[in-house]
Formats: sequence, structure tokens, C-alpha cells
Amino acid sequence: MDQRLFAHTGVSVSPLCLGAMMFGAWGEPDHGVATAIIHAALDAGINFIDTADVYSRGESEQIVGKALAGGRRDRVVLATKFHGTMGDDPNEAGNSRRWIMREVEASLQRLQTDWIDLYQVHRWDPWTDHEETLGALSDLVAQGKVRYIGSSTYPAKEIVRAQWVARDRRLQRFVCEQPPYSLLARGIEADVLPACQDFGMGVIPWSPLAGGWLSGKWRKGAADLTSRRSAMLPARYDLSIPANQAKLEAADAFGSLADEAGISLVQMALAFVIGHPAVTAAIIGPRTMDQLESQLGAVDVTLDSALLDRIDEIVAPGTTLNPTDAGWTNPALAPDARRRSEPPRARLASF
Repeated sequence: MDQRLFAHTGVSVSPLCLGAMMFGAWGEPDHGVATAIIHAALDAGINFIDTADVYSRGESEQIVGKALAGGRRDRVVLATKFHGTMGDDPNEAGNSRRWIMREVEASLQRLQTDWIDLYQVHRWDPWTDHEETLGALSDLVAQGKVRYIGSSTYPAKEIVRAQWVARDRRLQRFVCEQPPYSLLARGIEADVLPACQDFGMGVIPWSPLAGGWLSGKWRKGAADLTSRRSAMLPARYDLSIPANQAKLEAADAFGSLADEAGISLVQMALAFVIGHPAVTAAIIGPRTMDQLESQLGAVDVTLDSALLDRIDEIVAPGTTLNPTDAGWTNPALAPDARRRSEPPRARLASF
């Protein structure tokens, strides 16, 4: 599998990154099966693995750590994330120095490694200064526990602000962003991708198959339009919601387009994401070996201009059909903010 440069780091990674969210209680609970999938991905040429502390409350990191034991660790660019709730204590989450310094040690232990190649902030936290977070992460880089740092699902303006803070305070800067991106969720084309290109950041999109919507299963007239995730995340799948009905219409149209082009919808969806000039690698999240094998072939698919034009006719550039798929909610549009029931100074305290 060909390699790509990861931003300006000089590190090379595969255009497909193995996402480990589905390993553990959330997806595949059998550690042996999950390990076999990881090893098959490595054998196929993938050298990039992404997980997070919050995936099955640490179980995913444990599986990845065991799978990479015995000499495989050195050949892998290993990424994980922090931010999500990991306990009942309100301070066992977020982007504070207090939590970062504690949680990195837990991740290192679960991953059975002395260093993390890419340590990412899983979500932007409007109540924590960028300087607080970047300062802690810079110290981890200086200590050798982390090689590079990145963000995930940050709005464009916060990507820019974080770069400015790093520059002005002489701190480590985010070398990449991990946003949601797919044929059905193209909102980042309007601002996030251009911002990343301006700052020379890598981009490693999550959910390139739109949470299974682009697996080929979600077609009009299909007998079963349910899935494991649809029960867990109804806002993204409930077809009584107009935005999700629009997704079904688009997914069906994309399926027909892929059939016409002689490729699978999975391959077309992944090729679309990794074909964008701003994208470094797409994060795939197989739960089974069959799912992994169906996705590997995407690296050999190139979508020509005529096909890309047809894609744009189905979902226009810069459009996300269901805002829930954007991965974050603008706090400025929350009811309290809109109704000015909170003192402005308190709301803006972190800026």
C-alpha cells in the first residue's frame, strides 16, 4: 500500500487508518477476533491505527496494546485521544492540564507503550483555554511521552485560534485535525479543510462511510433498514426525521452511481474521501474481517472528474444533510446563549 506524508512531520502513513472504535464492548467483544483484524490490516499495508480512551471505556486501547505487542509496535503510527468522560468524577473528562496529565498515563498503560505517536483532543471544549490544553500537551512532547498532537472535530475558527495560540505562546501546535467527512457529510469542505491546508495540517477524517449509511445496505426498498448503531444513535438513523430521509435518498442515489461505475459503494465512498487533496488518510472502522476486506480495495480506486461531478449533483459541496453528523453543536446557539440568561462575562470567560 502506498504511503503519504503526514502533514509536515516527515512521517509516512497509509491512506487508510485503522480505527479501533469497534473493538470492545461497543462492537466486537472478542479480543481474539479484534486482534486478528488488526493483524490483517497491518499485513495489508496499513501502518496507522487510531483509537481513544473513551472507546469501550479503555477496552479498545487494551486490545490495540495487546495486538501490537511482540515487535509490531515500532512499525505502527499509533494515535489515541482524550476528552470524553472516563468516570463519575466531573474532572475525569475534558481538556484541562489536570486531566491530560492523568489520562495520558492511563492510555500509555493500556496501550502497553512508552510513547504515543499522535495524541489528540477528542473534542473542542469551550470552557478550557487553548493555552491550558496546548501547554500540557507541549510538556508531554518535551517528556517524550507524545510525539505529535492533534485535534478532532474542531470548528474551523477554533482550529485557527489554536494555531495562533501555539504560535504566540511558542507551544506545540496541532499537526492534524480529525473531522467527520463523507459523501453525506461534506460541511468541512467549506471551512475546516481550507483552514487545515492553510496551516499545513494533516486531515484524517472519521466516519467516511457515514456510520454505515454508505455500506450498501441503506437503499430504498431494502427489507431491513436497522443496524446496531441505529438503536444507539436514533438522531442519525430515524427515518421519521426529514434529514435522515434525505440521507436515504442520497445513499440510494450513490449506490446506483457506484453500480453504474462498476465499483462498490464502499470503495467509491472511501476513494472520494482519500481523493481530496487536503486529506491524509481516512479512518476505517471495521467490526468484522469481511468489512475490512471490503474496504482495502479503495486505495486502488480513482474517481474521475465526470464521476465527481455526478457526486456533486447528489450532495452539493460543503453540504451536510443532517447537522447531527457534524459531530459538534455550536454553544453560541444553545438556548441559554440565545436567550442571554447567562451573564456574558461568564460565557466568554475562556476566550
